[in-house]
Amino acid sequence: MKNINKKRIVLVLVFLLIGSLLIKGSVEVMAVDDYGAKGAKQVEDYTLEEMLVYAIQDEYLALAEYELIINEFGEQRPFSNIIKAEKHHIELLIPLFEKYDINIPSDNSTDHVILPTDIKLALETGVKAEVENIEMYDNFLKKDIPEDVSEIFNRLLNGSRNHLRAFENGLNRNNRVNRY
Repeated sequence: MKNINKKRIVLVLVFLLIGSLLIKGSVEVMAVDDYGAKGAKQVEDYTLEEMLVYAIQDEYLALAEYELIINEFGEQRPFSNIIKAEKHHIELLIPLFEKYDINIPSDNSTDHVILPTDIKLALETGVKAEVENIEMYDNFLKKDIPEDVSEIFNRLLNGSRNHLRAFENGLNRNNRVNRY
């Protein structure tokens, strides 16, 4: 009887441990998904503040991700070129926060960045990030927003389209090089 009770206690503790790990893991996934363009996907109706926050978070995230990739794999295109553009995108958004009296969120993007294991995955990550960024700005531009915000979002959208082409070209170059 004592052995059965001990086994039950051990089983209960194991289930509690597994349950807490599953809950913790799902919370971390939700935290990552609530940032930048991924966070914007979770919302259907945005306030101006939410749009600006998601936009700058996504620009912070792209900058942090591309800096991490360069630190790991060395200075190479298109990452080295796009980093400059991401900094500029952030600079374009800041005056909108100031004009509309919205607090600029702190940059905690490094909490959300995952380093790809090789340059091909890094390029694929760039493609995916820009596709999500384009979707976010497309959704924002369907909303009734002030003209100056619309103008900046359109500029950022066009920049993301250029970045997407650069990453796709980089991926094509990488695939050709690795075939031989």
